[in-house]
Amino acid sequence: MEDLRLGVVETRFAELVWQNAPITTKALVALCERELNWKRTTTYTVLKKLCERGIFKTEQSVVKALLSREDFYARQSEKFVEDTFRGSLPAFIAAFTTRKKLSPNEIEEIRRMIDQYGEDE
Repeated sequence: MEDLRLGVVETRFAELVWQNAPITTKALVALCERELNWKRTTTYTVLKKLCERGIFKTEQSVVKALLSREDFYARQSEKFVEDTFRGSLPAFIAAFTTRKKLSPNEIEEIRRMIDQYGEDE
């Protein structure tokens, strides 16, 4: 699975694109200047990097998301579980719950998700 980790600056940029896509490169430059205090060249450099990583694409000066925000974070989470817990979701949950007690609502929500997943299979 590809490396989809983003730094803090890249994440802020990606969030702006996801919130506004599709967006023209001109509008994106203006948005990044206003929101991030970036120069045009910085915007284009970061955009090029994230396009090369398959997150966004630019066609005819319009930036579009190749991965939705939800898909991106789902893939990032899968990679984390794979790398850290050898792909074992139960091992991840066990590690997570040793430091954070789940509320009854969270437990019920997880049960519903598992039941739904079982029905979909």
